[in-house]
Amino acid sequence: MTFPLHLIDATGRSVVLPAPPQRIVSLVPSQTELLADLGLDARVVGLTRFCIHPSGWKARKAIVGGTKQVNLDRIRALRPDLILANREENTRAMVEALGEIAPVYVTDVRTLDDALAMIRTVGRLTGRTRAAEALAEDIHTRFAGLPSAAPLRTAYLIWHDPLMTVGHDTFIHDLLARGGFANVFGERTRYPALTRADLAAARPAVVLLPDEPYPFDEADRRALAAALPDATVRLVEGAPFSWYGSRLRHTPAYLSALRASLPLAARDA
Repeated sequence: MTFPLHLIDATGRSVVLPAPPQRIVSLVPSQTELLADLGLDARVVGLTRFCIHPSGWKARKAIVGGTKQVNLDRIRALRPDLILANREENTRAMVEALGEIAPVYVTDVRTLDDALAMIRTVGRLTGRTRAAEALAEDIHTRFAGLPSAAPLRTAYLIWHDPLMTVGHDTFIHDLLARGGFANVFGERTRYPALTRADLAAARPAVVLLPDEPYPFDEADRRALAAALPDATVRLVEGAPFSWYGSRLRHTPAYLSALRASLPLAARDA
């Protein structure tokens, strides 16, 4: 990719980079991990407290706040020449304020195809085009290799009080479908709240309880299993369903193993 580079981000804003950025701040955990896997350790100077991957980065990089609120003075002091943000994880007000400090590129990822496009774009932004293309192609190939199976009626919960799930316009919904899990709340949008009655009426064969953003535990699993005796209620990792960077390399194997581990009664429902 030849610089200067001129791209339009997910908000329609023009982002111009005169040269490959040397001081990057990432406000998106899954994109922070992507930067690491593109070999950009030396160029990432700031990240959020939720950027837990790769291991060790939080101890060596400047922590600029969370995904919804950052310390603008701390970011300004880092003298970034690129800030990576995301339409869902970061606020519009934050992005506008950060735009006064440095170029901000905002991504929007709601499907696997969006994630692959984002990976390629981050590669272009950082001068790592070949590495990003190879990574995106590897992820695409792994997902293409998932075995076909009859969809399981599935409820995926993201919060406890109130219960919350995912609608059809979310990244998690798309990943569920690719793994053979049919979202029973797929007619809804975004992250709707539910009652126990709503959950029972949807008649899921499988209920998935991830460890993030709400850390469901065994007590939660037992309580929902008692309320839904006809469903298989399973604790799962949240990252394979919701992290849309380089971690996607591991998601197809996780989805396949999860399907295979379910009781035959659930798979035949």
